[in-house]
Amino acid sequence: MATRSSTDSATFQRQIAVAAARLIAEEGASYETAKRNAARTILGNARINSEILPNNEAIENELRRYNRLFLSKKQPARLQHLRLLALQLLKKLQPFCPYITGAVLNGTAGEYSSIHIQLFTDNAKDVELFLLNENIRFDVGELAKFKKNNRIIETIEFIWRNETVHLIVYEPNDLRRPDRFFGEHAQRADLARLIDIINGDNLAKREAET
Repeated sequence: MATRSSTDSATFQRQIAVAAARLIAEEGASYETAKRNAARTILGNARINSEILPNNEAIENELRRYNRLFLSKKQPARLQHLRLLALQLLKKLQPFCPYITGAVLNGTAGEYSSIHIQLFTDNAKDVELFLLNENIRFDVGELAKFKKNNRIIETIEFIWRNETVHLIVYEPNDLRRPDRFFGEHAQRADLARLIDIINGDNLAKREAET
């Protein structure tokens, strides 16, 4: 039988996950920011133990539930729009081994979601040159997770067709390194897989309309 403390912990985790999902859907907060802010709202000034925080999978499940309950009329169209744009980008970025990741891949993308793409190439400068040749203005940064390891993983952000796009430029060998990926960006799909997903969405939509 579960103890009182473990039962309370599970209850708080669920409450935090529900609140975090709402912040992501309504305000575009990141998973980590939404998780911490939701915990502070629910627990007040109490010390937040990391063990009481829900994992990203739990938040993603609640986000799917929120979308079904409150955004069922507009979220699917928004998701399809972002997936079609992501498809065009993956085609453009084929020389850099692109993979779609994040909310556009897992199906939770909403009004405030961006397109997240992982690239695997030997030289991040080649990506920058490609974007310049495409007349795309961009900002360059570094993935904070790896700064303390003296490993520079470049991030590139730009606006494309009125949507924010985030690129993370990894080395080719990173493709087989699970420790390089985390949170909602641990899963990824290549061009062929994204096409399959979009075709599946379209088939489901047609079947729902018949």
